Amino acid sequence: MNLVQAISAMGLIALPQLHAANPVNVAVSDEIPRRPNIIVIYTDDQGYGDASCLNPAAKFQTPNLDRLAKEGISFTNAHCSDTVCTPSRYGLLTGRYCWRTTRKTGVMGAEGTCLIDDERITLASLLRDNGYHTAMVGKWHLGMDFPGEAKSRDWTQPVKDMPLDKGFDYFYGVPASLNYGVLAWFEGRHAKVPPTVFTNKKPNRRHVDYRIMPPYQSTPQETQRELGTRGMEVAPDFIDNQCLTRFTDKAIEWMSGKADEAKAGKPFFLYLPFTSPHYPVCPLPEFHGQGDCGGYGEFVIETDHHVGRILKYLETAGLDDNTMIVFSSDNGPEKSWQQRIKDFNHDSRGQFRGGKRDIYEGGHRVPFFVRWPGGIQEPSRSYDRVVGQVDLLATFADVIESKLPENAGEDSQSFYSVLKSSQTKYTRLPLINHGSGGRFTITEGSWKLVLAHKKSTPELYDLSTDIAETTNVVADHPDVVKQLTQKITDIVARGRTTAGTSQANDTGYWNDLKWMTEAEYKAAAVLGN
Repeated sequence: MNLVQAISAMGLIALPQLHAANPVNVAVSDEIPRRPNIIVIYTDDQGYGDASCLNPAAKFQTPNLDRLAKEGISFTNAHCSDTVCTPSRYGLLTGRYCWRTTRKTGVMGAEGTCLIDDERITLASLLRDNGYHTAMVGKWHLGMDFPGEAKSRDWTQPVKDMPLDKGFDYFYGVPASLNYGVLAWFEGRHAKVPPTVFTNKKPNRRHVDYRIMPPYQSTPQETQRELGTRGMEVAPDFIDNQCLTRFTDKAIEWMSGKADEAKAGKPFFLYLPFTSPHYPVCPLPEFHGQGDCGGYGEFVIETDHHVGRILKYLETAGLDDNTMIVFSSDNGPEKSWQQRIKDFNHDSRGQFRGGKRDIYEGGHRVPFFVRWPGGIQEPSRSYDRVVGQVDLLATFADVIESKLPENAGEDSQSFYSVLKSSQTKYTRLPLINHGSGGRFTITEGSWKLVLAHKKSTPELYDLSTDIAETTNVVADHPDVVKQLTQKITDIVARGRTTAGTSQANDTGYWNDLKWMTEAEYKAAAVLGN
């Protein structure tokens, strides 16, 4: 019995409902397919338990996510690199942990210097430079340079330091989470209807959060008088519940324009980060009443519907066989998961400990499916060993047979062998996770060490027997604590997880590294060289 099977038998999580591999599902040729089209669908605040194939007790169904698992591989021990939005997106796109940058905690607003340097290789620039068309449609949240100040914008001028500067040929979307403002339907470097009016959060009848919807005010002061809080910038035609439909429509429109070239040998890469089920939870009326988990369940059902639209398009366009879809979420569920357990008996965490912002499994173990009909050997299987979202860069480089330079994807380890064979001997190097407040963990095999931080002392969990992280065994295994502490010290100080020349972090020592001194940090960095 493997780890996931043992956990499932304990009733803590469920294996995806997958068919056993059979001759119909197994690719009969060992021939490497031509370079695939690649789509990364990234949801926002979706917990492990919010995919019905991973949660038999789910109070709503996600048939299209379940299909990705059934026709591909379900990675049941996959992790975002942080437990909030901005740093997870940085790690996903660059294969480098965000805490190596100046962003040590929390998230960005809509406006600010982009965390990704222009020179840094991203998923998009890697694929673009290897002959791919590249597009991003959805939520960015890594910083943009808007023209002028909030009170005196010149929207005839272009937006700078944004997706088009990070490897993407095409961009349509919103700058950040909707509560940060500067909300408009940006396409390229401009918004067709600029964000020239103001608004703020309004009551939401379907959930415990808020809405961003008309009527809007002409000045921030008017919003202050109407809503009791200062206004944020918004376009007159912006409505929060239009995001998923607009993003999917634009994604399909863009892919349609590249379909003929894709069939002729010039593939495409689409990064599709949805805004759901992050607040505001705002399902369209046609999804009201679906499922048994209120507005939140309706919103996840709507999200799943749009995943189905992408799948249907690929089939209709004749692109399905050689398109790889990677689906995951940026972190665990928002704190309203507690209310859903009470009101609907639905556990968005998948019964792991914690959720969004937390350093425990519920904060960073997320749904992760890979479907590629023409490239995955023996689909309909699950993989229960550790992988990280930071691993996509190295994996895609392997898929297209491109070598990453020393200063790219420093924390990215390819899991391409898992796609090619169910008998792979692949083992992930130690994986680092990071909480929104700056606390670190290191996971190697079934051991997970939560490092000392501020007033908190170290914690050690054996995930093979305690997946819910209920029993701290740090006192029972001092040798494991010592080994893992040394490994995370080396990984942090050397500027990389993978083998190769040490790379500098963007800052020196910082206070969240409580388990080591500044002298130890410097010494480890020197030894790494």
